[in-house]
Amino acid sequence: MKIYDITQELFTCNVFPGDPQPERIVQLRIADGEMCNLTAFKMCAHNGTHVDAPYHFIDDGKTIDEVDLKRFVGYAYVASHEGALTANDARDIIGKAKAADESLSAGDDKASYRILVKGDAVVTEDAAKVFAEEGILLFGNEFQTVGPEDAPMAVHLIMLGAEIVLLEGIRLSEVEDGVYFLNAAPINLGGADGAPCRALLMSL
Repeated sequence: MKIYDITQELFTCNVFPGDPQPERIVQLRIADGEMCNLTAFKMCAHNGTHVDAPYHFIDDGKTIDEVDLKRFVGYAYVASHEGALTANDARDIIGKAKAADESLSAGDDKASYRILVKGDAVVTEDAAKVFAEEGILLFGNEFQTVGPEDAPMAVHLIMLGAEIVLLEGIRLSEVEDGVYFLNAAPINLGGADGAPCRALLMSL
């Protein structure tokens, strides 16, 4: 089994325009005569590699601690795509995921329920509707937002409205297309709209 770390390093990570950059704060240093090294940090819940909960765009939506963990952990399908992701593209990716899943005998936990897109892909509203209608558990991409950076709201409302977890800011350059086991469990931030995570893919 090979493990792929698809997470950005936090203090050098990309951030969505206008969000604060994570900051490392050194509290104690052994070199300064303290008994240990101790780090504090400041960050936005959506810096770097992170997950969005429905509450991010829906005021009565589930917060990150209320989202079922099965959405973050289980089989996932990686598909490459460049540019705008259309409805037909979304259907094609779901079809490939389902075909790959047939050989897994994964029961109710199917690869088609978690989709990770590799490349400079931007989800359109039409594609978002396809993913929502399909009832996928999680959608991941390499940008810091799933929709267009200058107008992300509509796509978020469609996908988060269907309670699809959004895993944003992943790194898939070393990962081939296909089925993997994903662990993207977030930090348990009570009442929060999202949270950072250490996202890992494991080969089958």
